[in-house]
Amino acid sequence: MSSAAAAMTGAGKVVCVTGASGYIASWIVKLLLARGYTVRATVRDTADPKKTLHLCALDGAKDRLHLFKASLLEEGSFDAAVDGCDCVFHMASPFYHNVKDPKAELLDPAVKGTLNVLASCKKASIKRVVVTSSMAAVAYNGKAKTPDVVVDETWFSDPEVCEKNQQWYILSKTLAEEAAWKFSRDNGLEIVTINPTMVIGPLLQPTLNTSAEAILKLINGSSTYPNSSFGWVNVKDVALAHILAYELPSANGRYCMVEIVAHHSDLVNIISEMYPTIPLPGKCADDKPFVATYQVSKEKIRSLGIELTPLNTSLKETIESLKEKGFVTFDSINM
Repeated sequence: MSSAAAAMTGAGKVVCVTGASGYIASWIVKLLLARGYTVRATVRDTADPKKTLHLCALDGAKDRLHLFKASLLEEGSFDAAVDGCDCVFHMASPFYHNVKDPKAELLDPAVKGTLNVLASCKKASIKRVVVTSSMAAVAYNGKAKTPDVVVDETWFSDPEVCEKNQQWYILSKTLAEEAAWKFSRDNGLEIVTINPTMVIGPLLQPTLNTSAEAILKLINGSSTYPNSSFGWVNVKDVALAHILAYELPSANGRYCMVEIVAHHSDLVNIISEMYPTIPLPGKCADDKPFVATYQVSKEKIRSLGIELTPLNTSLKETIESLKEKGFVTFDSINM
C-alpha cells in the first residue's frame, strides 16, 4: 500500500488507544494519525507533560488527537473515551521487574484493567478490540524450549508454573489474556491479541521503558551480560500489526511477534560489530551453560502482510534513539 493510500485508510474513523503514552502505544498513535484516523488517547494524567507532550507533537495531533484521563482500576473510567469508536486498542498494562506487591502493582492493573476496558467496549458496542498481550502469555508452560522447538499461537502459559517460579509479570499477562478471551466468549465481543516479545527500536516518549533499558544496560558500562535468551521484535512492526489486526477483516485470534530469539551474548556480538568503540560487557553474569534459544513461528504474523525487521536494524535504531534522547553518550559510530 502506498503511503498516500495508507494515509486515507482511517479517514473519518474514530479509534481509542488506552495507555497511549507508553512505548508501543505512542507508535500506534503515530501510525494511526498518519493513516488519517481520529485518535482518542487515554492516559492516567492528562496534566503530566511526560505523558502527553510527545503525543501532541505528532503529525496530525493538533486536529485529530484527543486526550482522555482514565485509570485501569476505576470502573467506567474508559466509557467516555471508547463511546462512538470504531475500534479500541487496549495497550495499558504495567511492565517492570522490581515488584514489591505483585497483586497491587501488576496483577490487578493487568486483569481488572483489561476487564474494565472490555466492559466499556461492550457498553459502547465496539466492533473489534485489539488487545496487546505478550509472548509472556504464550511460552511459559514448563515445556522445554530448545533450538529445535517451535513455539506458536497454540501455546499458552500456565499460571501455576508462573506462580511457582514467581514470574509475576508473566503471570499478569497470562491471566489478563485468559480474562480477555473469557469476556469475549461470554459477551460476544470480537477481540484479537498481539503477542510481542521484548520490543525494541526508536523511542517516541521521553522516559525509558523496560525493554529499551535492557539494551541500555549492555552499552553503558556494565561488566557482565545476563545469562538469558529472549525474543526480540521492532516496535514499528508491533504497532503496525495492531492496526492491521483491526483493518483486515480476516484477522483473528492471537499473533505471536518474535523476529528472532537471541541470547544476550548474541546481542553483545552484534553491537560490537556495529559500534566497535562502545565498551561492552566481556563476560556472562554466571558461568552456567547459556540459556537455550528456541524458534517462534512467523507464519501467522506474515498472514497480516508483515515481514519483521531484522534484529541488527532494531538494535541500531534503539541505540541511536537512546543516544539522541540523552540516555547514553558515546563517540559517533565507526561504520
